[in-house]
Amino acid sequence: MRRTLTLALVLVACAACTDNPRGGVAPSEGAIRQQTGVIATDPAASRGPAPEVPGAATGGTVTVFRETTLARLDPQRVYSFLGLSISQLYARRLTTFADDGTGKLTLVGDLAETPGTDVNGDCRTWEFRLKENIRFETGAPVTARDIAYGIARSFDLTLAGGPTYLQEWLSGTPQYDKAFDFAPATTALPPGVETPDDRTLRLRFPRAQCDLPFAAALPATSPVPAAADTGLDYDRSPVATGPYKIEGRTGDSELRLVRNPQWDPATDAVRHQYPDRFVLSFGADPVAQTNRIMAGQGADAASVSFDGVPPSLLARVTGDPALEPRMLRSQTPRLTMMSINTRRITDVSVRAALNRAVDRESLVKAIGGAAVARPLTTLLPPSTIGWRPYDAYPAAPVQVGEVPELVLAHADDAEGQIVATSLATGLRAAGFTVTTKAVPANEYLVEIQKADNPWDLYVDSWAPDWPSGAAVLPALFDGRGIKVDGGNNGTSYLDARPLDAEFDRITALPIDEQSAQWAALDEKIMREYAPVVPLYIELTCTIRGPSAGGLFVDSVFGSLAFVNAFVTP
Repeated sequence: MRRTLTLALVLVACAACTDNPRGGVAPSEGAIRQQTGVIATDPAASRGPAPEVPGAATGGTVTVFRETTLARLDPQRVYSFLGLSISQLYARRLTTFADDGTGKLTLVGDLAETPGTDVNGDCRTWEFRLKENIRFETGAPVTARDIAYGIARSFDLTLAGGPTYLQEWLSGTPQYDKAFDFAPATTALPPGVETPDDRTLRLRFPRAQCDLPFAAALPATSPVPAAADTGLDYDRSPVATGPYKIEGRTGDSELRLVRNPQWDPATDAVRHQYPDRFVLSFGADPVAQTNRIMAGQGADAASVSFDGVPPSLLARVTGDPALEPRMLRSQTPRLTMMSINTRRITDVSVRAALNRAVDRESLVKAIGGAAVARPLTTLLPPSTIGWRPYDAYPAAPVQVGEVPELVLAHADDAEGQIVATSLATGLRAAGFTVTTKAVPANEYLVEIQKADNPWDLYVDSWAPDWPSGAAVLPALFDGRGIKVDGGNNGTSYLDARPLDAEFDRITALPIDEQSAQWAALDEKIMREYAPVVPLYIELTCTIRGPSAGGLFVDSVFGSLAFVNAFVTP
């Protein structure tokens, strides 16, 4: 998932934060939190109710502060970190992660009884048997047809914005809209989607897709009743299947969720329904949020900041021992890199020299230091299952030779300017001639995703949708996904057929055999192609009110998780 480049200048980490509200041991400063993960094979692991949270109480309101509003609630269109976190409360999906907040993940069935059955053992036909007694907030039972309809509507380009894994995998092409023409309330289904009966969903793929159980944990597999589909307006109030439902919103300033009485905890292995309601409050900047939460008065006592502790308050927060137990911190899977346009810089030795010339330590200092980010030299973030550290191009003097002037593009906001200035300074010191090009921030991602863009280098970022190399390397470097008219994930525009064959080979392997293969391919891509310069991963820290309990930083996206939230009396 590509994110807008908003550096940890706003969402930062606390060097002194040590609390882990899940009861585990919080990572020490400088420690790498590495994921471990399994797919539950015993159906009992997917049954509810979820284990009780120690100290949890029933009742009260949890308030979540964020400066900017949440644009989308439609589960097929949700693709922001806040959207992915909040949607867990109202939109169940085929599978989901049971997460202990320390990197130990178990993929379980959510709507489905298990994380899926590989029918023929070749990862091309998957079947999901739905649990009984799962209902919409209206009381209507959820059927396989409702899930199939949700998948079908994701083929509609007017409802774009969400992930496209299922659409591309089912149709066998990035141009998935050409394979299926969705019409609202249609009874037709996309290629490969079958519903043999009300409780069985079958998905057939032209190529092996062994990561399907992971992809099915995204809200794109949430059910939608066709009769309730209002197209673009479905964003206003999607029909809930989780423990909470949308009560209403006040413009762009507030969103309210209340308990869904149709949710049955016996069917849910990961969620709880402790608070009476959640209120998402938009508008206050991170400084105001943090000051209110530190004071912890009234409703703010059970609040939390999604934006995190701002740099201006970091010393005050970390220097107050009384606040330490209320800190939530973790590394994130969000990787920032300098993409190299391989169509313009075709010489691998030049791309290798760029890697050797970048001063990551100086860059991290420029954006706030060790409390904000950690230097990284791999393509996969450490949160990837099977991650293996290496440095293909240790810092060293380089021979630049006959290299034309390079243009480094960046967003024209403060964050983009800081990163670009630091990078350009280091490259010039190594002998490169570099010009920076500021691009309007609201247009930046669109422009660098155009294959014919005129720049050599650009600041870019990526966050995997699940902790596997399959959610990083093919997404960024499969040349078959390059689109002439824009919308490209891989902004290095690397087009190497041997790599494409490796992507196909590894994705066809059983999940438990993939991790080591992705780690090896990570290093191979860097040593043989050097398509990007990995820069750093972000760290995150936020603060909760004294009465807000059960909150933790999830191990998949590095964002706040609300499934165990409660309010202490």
